[in-house]
Formats: sequence, C-alpha cells, structure tokens
Amino acid sequence: MLPDCLSAEGEQRCRRLLAGATARLRARPAAAAVLVPLCSVRGVPALLYTLRSSRLAGRHKGDVSFPGGKCDPADRDVVHTALRETQEELGLAVPEEQVWGVLRPVHDREKATVVPVLAGVGPLDPQSLRPNPEEVDEVFALPLAHLLQEQNQGYTHFCRGGHFQYTLPVFLHGPHRVWGLTAVITEFTLKLLAPGVYQPRLASPELPRG
Repeated sequence: MLPDCLSAEGEQRCRRLLAGATARLRARPAAAAVLVPLCSVRGVPALLYTLRSSRLAGRHKGDVSFPGGKCDPADRDVVHTALRETQEELGLAVPEEQVWGVLRPVHDREKATVVPVLAGVGPLDPQSLRPNPEEVDEVFALPLAHLLQEQNQGYTHFCRGGHFQYTLPVFLHGPHRVWGLTAVITEFTLKLLAPGVYQPRLASPELPRG
C-alpha cells in the first residue's frame, strides 16, 4: 500500500531522515543542483518533471530532467541553486521552508557532482506553469503510484567498446521515458518516500566516477 507521502507525518519522517545529509552537503561545492518537486495533481501524489528544450546545446537536449542547473558563484548553497533554477525554468517560486532536504548526490560522466533537493510544492496543475521555452519544451507529472508499479520499471545496460560498464534504472509508460541521472534520482526519492513498497533490484545505481 502506498504510504501517505503528503501527510504531515510523512513529511516529518522524510525531513528527519534527510537532516544529516542536508547539514553535511548543502554548503559543499557542487557543479549543479536539481529540485525534485513532490506535488499533488488533482489530489494524487506525483513527481514533477521537465522535458529539456531540443534547442539547447549539448547531449542532454530533449531529455527528461528535474528542474535545475549549474551552481552560480552568487548562490548561497545547492538549495538556493535548485530553487533559483526552478523559478527561472518554470516560473515556479518554491519557498525555502518547503524544502525537505538534500538527497544523495550523483555524478555524471565527467565526474561532476549533481545534488538533488527534495521539496514539497503542494497542489499543482502542470499545465498552468509557464516554462521558459528556451530551456523547457514540456512539463509533466508522474504519479508515485505509476512509478511504483513494477511493470513501469526497467533497467538500461550501458556498454562501451563492446564491454558492459554499468546498469541504471529507467521508468516507462509515461508521457516520456525517464532514464539516466534523472531515473537514479527518482529511485532515491522512491526509496525515501515509499520504503518497503519500492524494491529496487540494483543495490546502488550510479554512474561510474572513473
């Protein structure tokens, strides 16, 4: 049974579990930060995703992602980075008191550290948002119940030069496939929100650092 992730008790449990990592990591230097927006869409708990603009430079254009981006020298910490980028990309202002905490950092292929920041953003209609068209092509939400169904979960095996390197989770059958670092962060989030319900088959999904 899906726990009530949006209840006051559920929020306090998550805040307690994240408190240590948040105190340790929020002021630590990082290359980028993303916001993991936990919202309610017509009363249903969901995570909010973006589809990156196909006009962006780099290999991540057109990918599903969480709102976020590179840390700016003027940012106080990674939480500030995630909130600033979310407002710039989606026009969504999230007060700092709605931040639940910092999840485990992930590392991209260039070994850059990306810090996920979990926040409860409350009731939301994704269609009411006005994303920056230079950065975002689409905004959509995936219900936690959908993400937790085993038939919507898979894994992608990555090879290089004909040799197996690593395996990452992927979430299927939504408007867009969720894969890469966004899927890893989604997996971390589900493990926190629905312990005992979400049973990942990978012990520790992460891109290699070397």
